[in-house]
Amino acid sequence: MNMNETTQIPTVSVFGVPFSKLDMKETVKYLTEAVQSGQPHQVITANPIMVMTALDRPEYKQMMKSAELIVPDGTGIVWAAGVGGDPLDGRVTGFDLLHELFKAGETYRWRFYLLGTTAEVIQEAAKRLQMQYPAAVICGYRDGFFGADEDVAVIEDIRAAQPDILFVARGADNQEPWIAQHKEALGVPVMMGVGGSFDIISGKLKRAPKVFQKLRLEWFYRLLREPSRYKRMLALPKFALKVLREKENVTKPGY
Repeated sequence: MNMNETTQIPTVSVFGVPFSKLDMKETVKYLTEAVQSGQPHQVITANPIMVMTALDRPEYKQMMKSAELIVPDGTGIVWAAGVGGDPLDGRVTGFDLLHELFKAGETYRWRFYLLGTTAEVIQEAAKRLQMQYPAAVICGYRDGFFGADEDVAVIEDIRAAQPDILFVARGADNQEPWIAQHKEALGVPVMMGVGGSFDIISGKLKRAPKVFQKLRLEWFYRLLREPSRYKRMLALPKFALKVLREKENVTKPGY
């Protein structure tokens, strides 16, 4: 995993994917340094489904390992690290990290670009975020419905806006590989996939109630709300079984 020149990130490997041990405050500090460095950094907020994808697809695993920072978004990652004997303090969820970066952005007057989901959702999310964080600068936004033939135009539009932070919501199978593929061309100091965060911020979807969050059942709440996700969710019991069967290998760096 690449490291920022100024900060050595302590990590724990979960089936060969290096997760940051930094808590939320330390993560924001690291990303503040990343913005100040001006160098491109990809942040991946990863869950067990993404780790299982990495185990099935070597190119996906390589893409993840090329990121500058991977944070434990899913409860299952924290649990697996504990079972493997190299515990993490807790989750650093993408949704909360997005808001923490906007809070920091008010202090530093950072510029944010929002990319992804539908035109209606992204416009509403941009409007609500600007109202919530008036001192942060939303320098551009656009929907995520474009093909590879439009990549160059989209990248040029983002570069012209000169953001400090780029949030991308194009689905887990697409957003991280897209950022990785175009990281150097985009040249944005911090680039992060945010999944369904814009849908929640815009009011289109509700975040899991606090009781589900406390019981670590946000994944179950999402399944109740979106039954079409069940095929994707099948990776969760497979991940749990793998962790229990291979306890001694879970956190081995050379997995």
